[in-house]
Amino acid sequence: MKEIIRSIITNVLTALYQPFWFAVLLSITFMFLYLYARSSVSEGGRGYKEAAKTWLRHFKNDPEFRRLFFFVFYITMILFRTLVNRNMWLNPLSDVMGGWWIYKEDSKTGEMVLTTECIENLILFLPFTILLFWNFRKRLLGETVRLGKTFCLSMGIVFLCSLSIEFLQLFLRLGTFQLSDLCYNTLGGGIGGILYFAGHKLTAKISVP
Repeated sequence: MKEIIRSIITNVLTALYQPFWFAVLLSITFMFLYLYARSSVSEGGRGYKEAAKTWLRHFKNDPEFRRLFFFVFYITMILFRTLVNRNMWLNPLSDVMGGWWIYKEDSKTGEMVLTTECIENLILFLPFTILLFWNFRKRLLGETVRLGKTFCLSMGIVFLCSLSIEFLQLFLRLGTFQLSDLCYNTLGGGIGGILYFAGHKLTAKISVP
């Protein structure tokens, strides 16, 4: 058990460390475009320092701006993990079923080796779902947040996102198309929906005087 936990923590931290600064820079750039798209013309054209101050002021004072920044940041991390930082594969359909457990057989030695890929795929879209509803709750769920709707919607959205990534990996030959990835990603999205629902209800109770 200790070996499994240590392997999961190491792989997750490595996955976070590799694209971290790239994701930060890309998210900052995207939010500059977001500000440009929604700000008035009078706020522009005053130099780079004023632009940076405006960005920081919005990040500090605008909760919607911060939420969107973190959402874009995490999407960038997902894309880096699944598409950007991948080697080319000659046959992306070489392992369609994928790995369904924490141990798999080594193709060269035939020995069973530890792999935490299924757990990492389960975790991958969990924060994505929470951040998605955190940003677009009213558009997606309406004024009243219900567990059934939250769970089904999170599963559906993550299924489509994961399926799109798997097909991009297939057509661009970046990794392999695997049904296990699709299944674990979707399940993780559903768990993220449940966690968001629980957090929303807890926050609502605390905020009631």
